[in-house]
Amino acid sequence: MSNVEEFPAAASRKLSEFEALLSLAPSVLDAMPGAVCICDHEGWLVRYNSEAAELWGRAPALDGKHDRFCGSHRLFLPDGTPLLHGDCPMATAIWQGTPANNAEVIVERPDGLRFPALVNIRALTGHDGEIQGAINCFQDISAHKAAEDQVRRKIAELEDFFENSAIGLHIVSSDGIIRRANKAELALLGYSADEYVGRHVAEFHVDAPVIGDILQRLSSGEKLDRYPARLRAKDGSIKHVLLTSNGRFQDGKFVSTRCFMTDVTDLYESESARRESEERLAATYNAATIGIAEADVNGRLLRVNDALCEMLKRSREELLNMTFFDYTHEGDRTEDGALYQRQVRGELDSYAFRKRSTTPDGQTLYLDIHSSSVRDESGLFRYGVRVIQDVTAAKQMEDQIRASEQRMRDLLEALPAAVYTTDAAGRITFYNKAATEMSGRVPQPGDMWCVTWRLYNPDGTPLPHDQCPMAVALKEDRPVRGAEAIAERPDGSRVPFIPYPTPLHDADGKLIGAINMLVDITERKHAEGRQRLLIDELNHRVKNTLVTVQSLAGQTARHASDLGDFLQRFEARVLALSRAHDLLTKRYWKDTPLDGLAGEVLMPLMEGAASRVTIAGPAADLDPRTALSLTVVLNELATNAIRHGALSSNSGTLSLNWHLIYETGSAPRLNLDWQEHGGPRVETPIRRGVGSRLMERCIERDLGGAIDVAFEPAGVTCRISIPLHGSAND
Repeated sequence: MSNVEEFPAAASRKLSEFEALLSLAPSVLDAMPGAVCICDHEGWLVRYNSEAAELWGRAPALDGKHDRFCGSHRLFLPDGTPLLHGDCPMATAIWQGTPANNAEVIVERPDGLRFPALVNIRALTGHDGEIQGAINCFQDISAHKAAEDQVRRKIAELEDFFENSAIGLHIVSSDGIIRRANKAELALLGYSADEYVGRHVAEFHVDAPVIGDILQRLSSGEKLDRYPARLRAKDGSIKHVLLTSNGRFQDGKFVSTRCFMTDVTDLYESESARRESEERLAATYNAATIGIAEADVNGRLLRVNDALCEMLKRSREELLNMTFFDYTHEGDRTEDGALYQRQVRGELDSYAFRKRSTTPDGQTLYLDIHSSSVRDESGLFRYGVRVIQDVTAAKQMEDQIRASEQRMRDLLEALPAAVYTTDAAGRITFYNKAATEMSGRVPQPGDMWCVTWRLYNPDGTPLPHDQCPMAVALKEDRPVRGAEAIAERPDGSRVPFIPYPTPLHDADGKLIGAINMLVDITERKHAEGRQRLLIDELNHRVKNTLVTVQSLAGQTARHASDLGDFLQRFEARVLALSRAHDLLTKRYWKDTPLDGLAGEVLMPLMEGAASRVTIAGPAADLDPRTALSLTVVLNELATNAIRHGALSSNSGTLSLNWHLIYETGSAPRLNLDWQEHGGPRVETPIRRGVGSRLMERCIERDLGGAIDVAFEPAGVTCRISIPLHGSAND
């Protein structure tokens, strides 16, 4: 409504409205409520009051043509579009005479501040009706706009709250017709707005008495808080909801209801499932054949089932007045208590423990305990659930089996043969001490088929472990007999053995593993080797002996003076050879010590002269061939000494000494010195006899050595040098 009124004509003289306004004192304009400005017929600003200047933020000059149509710095339309002064409502009123009633513009001050203004403009005409100017009464409506915006925002917020609330909202009229429902309620029930709004609310309630009670209470002014109800959704499902509602009254008359609807279908179903679960649990709890108990933080029993009462031979009342420590064996209380406290503190989610329990009649039970925790939402311990199984019979059986297994292990450990077992896949599960000694190693976890390091066939070709007799026995599920193999130790030594792999089966005949015994046949192989060697050596020695005897017979016969002389000489030489054979036989035709050989050959010949014979030298072993040849030589030298040399008189002596000479890169040499003293004067023989030739043949040709016999007047000397090949001298 315009606040620009008609001005009364001057009583003393007739002035136009424009003239009358111009004649007013400035104080009169300032006294007017609101901002006022006046423009002439060309739009030039001619008068304004102080409020107008304050709103404009400037005081336009009136002593010339400076401001036209408005004293503001700039103008804008309400939508922010710039508005030229020549197009503003004042210009329209002056040029066209069109008034502006409650028009809105945006005024910008020189400091950039903008505010909305409500303008009322009317043209001022003269007596002849011509437009002489216009008056503008305007005011700052910033506060009014802010209030409008706030109201508008609140309305929008309320609308948004209603439509987009997370729970269902609806308005029902006093006659039960649904007037409005939000998105959440429509989505909950699956209806569109057209299908839901405008229908009676009772159509969607499953229980007619319930909606009747709801409407009756609300119409009586009662408020409902979380009232349970069931609604039928479009797909036929039932939704469980809680209604919070009150009535709206106008002039004491019930007009409508405003209702909040919370969907608790999932909660209801969960609660129903929980109740059913608890009922099933209670039935299972009491029907279980194993003990079940619940205990508080201190172990006091809160609940026990019948099976536990029967197991512990105590009544329910007795157990509910006890802690589980009370029936625990004294030796197990500390450990069980420590584990339970760790569980209470949250260090363990659960634990399993086997303990002993004592019944009132003194019987000791073995119980397997499986303890778990029940905690609240914050993680605090509520109570422990303990599942108890009586394993006394199983424990006794385990002890018997363990004792039996230990006896079997002790038996296997005591066996001198290597024994080991595997599972059905071939992984080694047990081995005795003899097995590690034979294989020269300790089997490692994951070793397969055999405890040995490497395997070879009897002919020396490699034998892969997965093709060994044990692998064959497991793969073909049959014992393997008659096989031989060779095991190589990590140090390179090898052991021949005979395996006896045998599959093992359970009570149902299923293959569960195998056991293998490895019999070391090293000694047998050595014995067989020695036997072959002895046979070969016997054949060789017999041939050599026959050749030696034949040679002795021929040499003796050619130089004997008659048959008696032949027999005497030949018999002495054969007896010496026989004594050497006896010594070698005692040592199984192995290396013979030189000092023993010299004693065996010389002493039987000396009779009463043995005290005048000296034998000395370092330990030296002779192989059989060297021993036989040296026997012949020593026999010839001794026979000559007894018949013609130092031992033919009572004052003569004989010494046999030897020493070893070691040279780098070659076998050691044995140097023997035969020295006679104190006998008859020695004459050099005119011709070489059979003995000399026999000795040369034995030393030089048979042994590859050197012999030097000297017939010195003081006594015969003989120096012999031969290479040694005995194993003891290597």
